[in-house]
Amino acid sequence: MPKLSNKGIKMPESPIRKLVPYADAAKARGVKVFHLNIGQPDIETPEVALNAIRNYDHDVIAYSNSAGNISYRKKLVKYYEKNNIFISPEDIIITTGASEALIFTMQSIMNPGDEIIIPEPFYANYLGFAINAGLNIVPIPSDIESGFALPEIEHFEEKITDKTKAIMVCNPNNPTGYLYSKEELQVLKELALKYDLYLIADEVYREFVYDGREHFSIMQLEGLDDNVILIDSVSKRYSACGFRIGMMISKNKKLISTALKFAQARLSPPTYGQIGGEAALDTPKEYFDNVMKEYLARRDIVVAEINNIDGAFCPNPAGAFYVVARLPIDNSDTFCKWLLEDFSYDNKTVMFAPATGFYATAGRGNNEVRISYVLNVNDLEESMRVLREALKVYPGRID
Repeated sequence: MPKLSNKGIKMPESPIRKLVPYADAAKARGVKVFHLNIGQPDIETPEVALNAIRNYDHDVIAYSNSAGNISYRKKLVKYYEKNNIFISPEDIIITTGASEALIFTMQSIMNPGDEIIIPEPFYANYLGFAINAGLNIVPIPSDIESGFALPEIEHFEEKITDKTKAIMVCNPNNPTGYLYSKEELQVLKELALKYDLYLIADEVYREFVYDGREHFSIMQLEGLDDNVILIDSVSKRYSACGFRIGMMISKNKKLISTALKFAQARLSPPTYGQIGGEAALDTPKEYFDNVMKEYLARRDIVVAEINNIDGAFCPNPAGAFYVVARLPIDNSDTFCKWLLEDFSYDNKTVMFAPATGFYATAGRGNNEVRISYVLNVNDLEESMRVLREALKVYPGRID
């Protein structure tokens, strides 16, 4: 049999999706599965975006500019201005989701064997993107007791070598929901300047910020224009994951022209996604007000219910729509599989993402799960009830 590539063998399974066959089997047995494993909101996509696609009346679905439609990029400039981010259309490359934006970024700024520092836990697919580009992720551990706050600066400096090319954060964070403050980002700015590093921020959850907090973007850091790369997406903001539209943004002209060569190699981003994404920029403020109220209610339910379970702990995150919860279990991979394969309560079960897949350090996350609070309040309350009952009978419970 012909051999597979080393890169393909090293590519990790998604902790978010790898248990799907077990969920499908549970459903085939007639068990209702509450999907809290994946960041797929049940919020309706804005009508203005759907109508733009429905009313698209061109006779040919053509390629766009490799950087994306200029009308879309111009309109995005106005959106970012409202968020105190001042850029030009030439600073933006429209991509096939934030995933492609990250891949373009890694391929443009790093060589095989180079290193990127990321606080862990981090979005699981970062590891896959790094493997795809031949890079090494150097994790800096954050801890659940602090709510996954930014680790101390000395922990970063200890890991910087001549192979280090970038530091990356997700803000607000996936999987933890932690919101990095302006002061924390200033710390990273000083590191980037001191060691001449790129500073990358995945800000796709910018709109999802709670408790009166405000989001501060790395694009608002002064004196760092050549170092900063912003990654963004429409997927979660407008509950339009299937549009597959993201953005890579930087004021570094050489970087953008380099990334554009990778964009040209894949031809262009999706036409319909761009149509919907551009129209979504006209979404009324009331839409987001209602969405924020809904997610805040959902967060409060999950955090309160987890913390009412003996032996469990869940920080109260200020952003995104995820939490990482510590449970009284022996192994999160085993537990999440057991929930789907061996357990049901009132013919219902719940699907989580094992937190082990969000860590690069072996052994971390063994008693943690990521919970996406993307279901309605009633379903979340029932999901938490199912979880409580599951923990009463799980064979690997640790008290």
